Amino acid sequence: MTENSTARADWEQRIGVRSSIAGAPLPDLPAPAGLEAAEGVGHVRLTWQPVPGAVGYLVHRAESGAEARLAPVDHLGGDVLSVPDTWYIDTTGSPGVTYVYAVAAVPEVTALGPLSTTVTAASRGDGDRTVHLGLDATANGTPLHRPWQPMIGSERLSQLLCTDRSGGREIGTELLAALKRIRDEVGVETVRAHSILHDDLGVYTERDGTPVHDFTGVDRVYDMLIATGLRPVVEIGFMPRDLARDPSQTVFEYRGVISPPKDWDRWGDLVRALVAHLLDRYGDEVLGWDFEVWNEANLDVFWSGTRDEWMRLYDVTARAVKDVDPRIPVGGPSSAAAGWVDALLSHAATSGAPVDFVSTHTYGSPPLDLRATLDRYGRPEARILWTEWGVTPTHFNPVNDGTSAATFLLTGMRSAAGRVDALSYWVASDHFEELGRPPRLLHGGFGLITVGGIAKPRYHALSMLSKLGDTELPVTATGDGAGGLVQTWASRHDDGRITVLVWVSTLDQSKMDGDPALARRVVLTVDGAAGRTATVTRLDRNHSDVTTLAAELKVRGWPTVDQWAALRAADTLTTEPLPGDGEFTVDIPQPGAVLIEL
Repeated sequence: MTENSTARADWEQRIGVRSSIAGAPLPDLPAPAGLEAAEGVGHVRLTWQPVPGAVGYLVHRAESGAEARLAPVDHLGGDVLSVPDTWYIDTTGSPGVTYVYAVAAVPEVTALGPLSTTVTAASRGDGDRTVHLGLDATANGTPLHRPWQPMIGSERLSQLLCTDRSGGREIGTELLAALKRIRDEVGVETVRAHSILHDDLGVYTERDGTPVHDFTGVDRVYDMLIATGLRPVVEIGFMPRDLARDPSQTVFEYRGVISPPKDWDRWGDLVRALVAHLLDRYGDEVLGWDFEVWNEANLDVFWSGTRDEWMRLYDVTARAVKDVDPRIPVGGPSSAAAGWVDALLSHAATSGAPVDFVSTHTYGSPPLDLRATLDRYGRPEARILWTEWGVTPTHFNPVNDGTSAATFLLTGMRSAAGRVDALSYWVASDHFEELGRPPRLLHGGFGLITVGGIAKPRYHALSMLSKLGDTELPVTATGDGAGGLVQTWASRHDDGRITVLVWVSTLDQSKMDGDPALARRVVLTVDGAAGRTATVTRLDRNHSDVTTLAAELKVRGWPTVDQWAALRAADTLTTEPLPGDGEFTVDIPQPGAVLIEL
């Protein structure tokens, strides 16, 4: 096997292995009440009443007459299937087939409450597919939350120094350009990346048994990042080889060491020295940087120690940060699949370790609602940072490249607004090599931007979000697909402009290439907009989707010089006039989104 394939095989073998996550006793939640099902063309919309204390809900389904075989609906996200909202759109069934549905409340990602009473429903194969939207341009509105703006994910920042080429492009130069583009065009403020303590930056060595700290490499990459207007989120890890108890325990092709330290005092000294150095070099700005302890220690692939040893790592690390300045925020558990949040808060209540924010990761569904967890531990003031999130946790997955991932991003950001302080999409650029460098242009990479600097639909979705105004306006929605399959985000700018984002989306990744039954005609009526001109910007398989253009150009592997030029020329969202006077009609495919501006 090649080194590349060996890294992938190791990852695939270990990624699903989770460490013990037993923590404080969890509440016994009742079954959700009021489950209802609405039958629509190509889908079933389920709604239920909220359950206090729930972080999410898990929808179950079985064929009619087989209630004993109720099982979670698998929309193929590959991670946590629970959803945070009190509605769910099921497009995974066969039209005309009657199914039985039930739903359970989730107090913590590893626990499940009892199932609700059941309802039956079947999606229809045909019918009126018009959705009517209404809004008042003069309504008071509320502040519009922007969970995409605080943070974005990135390959480890040492790659900013890399002069190697991938696809004929210099890695460090293009990675920096991608981060700068996201800062300039979307307004993202910080970057979170792994491995600031990896040996490729030379932070820690031992000479004749004596620790030597050298932050020259960290300075170089942080200087480059800060020059773009971005700030780092300091993920404290992985373990320097000379400090590791077992340096043979590694992850990724670049062999990040996942071992506990051989000397806890020396680990604490290293963290204190790093934080003190950053404060000395960058000044009081560092008081606003987030320091996150490790990455996904609840997966064996990222932590070779026990859970108790990671809790000790958290205590030592968090206290070392606060020893430098108690105002610097520190948190965790930076866990996979929303795990260990309860466990960390329970532990910190006993150990006294500071937790200024909780951080975790999920893929394939909107982020769960951790406000219930914070309330349970009396920590409502702690911030909630989703420091990794995306459409799939799987490397080299085709879903990453097309429009369905873009509408997934819109759905997640809409759901998270107002309850998550940061929802960080993982990651900025396809210059990303945890399991090997990109083998071709469209390889299903995590990046929002390809090698060569071409925006994928997910990036365009962020760009659309960035065009929303500061005041959110309420929208009424009726018709088949309203309030689920068809979602909206309406806003007003300070100068009176109205911007309305509308998209058609399902979490069901079997529909990533689209389903004609899920397309909808949307009629938008805006009170107080008579006489205004309007424009529409489209994002779908035929508008601003690099996968469609690459197929038309017959791109195989890496583009030719002429193909690169054609791809770059089309790397934009196009806007056109939208006819209408206070009422506007648009046809939106699935997956698809439109931005209407008045």
